[in-house]
Amino acid sequence: MERGYRDAVRAKRARAALVAACIGVCILVSAVSAEVDVVKLFANIDKFTSYLGRIFVLENGRPVWTDPVEWYWGLGRWLSLLLETVLIAYVGTALGAIGGTLLAFLAAANLSPQPVVRAVTRRYFELCRTFPELVFALIFVIAFGLGPLPGVLAVAIHTMGALGKLFFEVTENIDMKPVEGVAASGAGWPVMVRFGALPQVLSNFVSYALLRFEINVRGASILGFVGAGGIGQDLIEAIRKFYYTDVSAILLLIIATVAIIDFVTEWIRHRLIGEQGAA
Repeated sequence: MERGYRDAVRAKRARAALVAACIGVCILVSAVSAEVDVVKLFANIDKFTSYLGRIFVLENGRPVWTDPVEWYWGLGRWLSLLLETVLIAYVGTALGAIGGTLLAFLAAANLSPQPVVRAVTRRYFELCRTFPELVFALIFVIAFGLGPLPGVLAVAIHTMGALGKLFFEVTENIDMKPVEGVAASGAGWPVMVRFGALPQVLSNFVSYALLRFEINVRGASILGFVGAGGIGQDLIEAIRKFYYTDVSAILLLIIATVAIIDFVTEWIRHRLIGEQGAA
């Protein structure tokens, strides 16, 4: 028995070593394909660390925390832009979640009225989430000009594609008996979805939407790089003009804002999941 145990352990270690070797080869091939220059990386690593050191030092050479007033000289403007960033993420998430909810039932295999409708809806979701928000923001900046509107539209479209996929996958796992009961009463497809399917998935939809809101706040922070509103515009300007202390001040504000939003939305999600489990 002891010999069999040693053989089993040896075989398990051999499989683990083989998997590790395969992962290593894949990483190496990927690095070569992506033209990753490891020598250049380590030769210039000091520039990265020196930049990090610079952003936490004031013009007089003292650490930034010794003079918070000088460090956060633009706090009023930055807070206003942060609020704009959060609102861009909020409105974009709300619009995307509404669109994803309405279309998810058309994409679900157990509820979609026609296979063609299901296929078209799923391809539409794929199109929406294929391109990152920055690409959509660039397109909308050209169409609508600078400001938060392009950011809202970019976030909404990408969110619709991402949440739509999650929503229809949740919908495909519902209990069909309530849906069949509503259908047996002679109700049409919209009523069947409203009273048979939606109550079963609503808490999951809200939970996913809150999670997406967290992601969108982080994403909306950089939409200003292309002129789509928010704090990103001041951040990229500070980076380009080498306003080192402004970079650290803005980054810390973004980190604090995202952390607070993550905490609040996580608490709400846990409450929703708990209430659903209790029900």
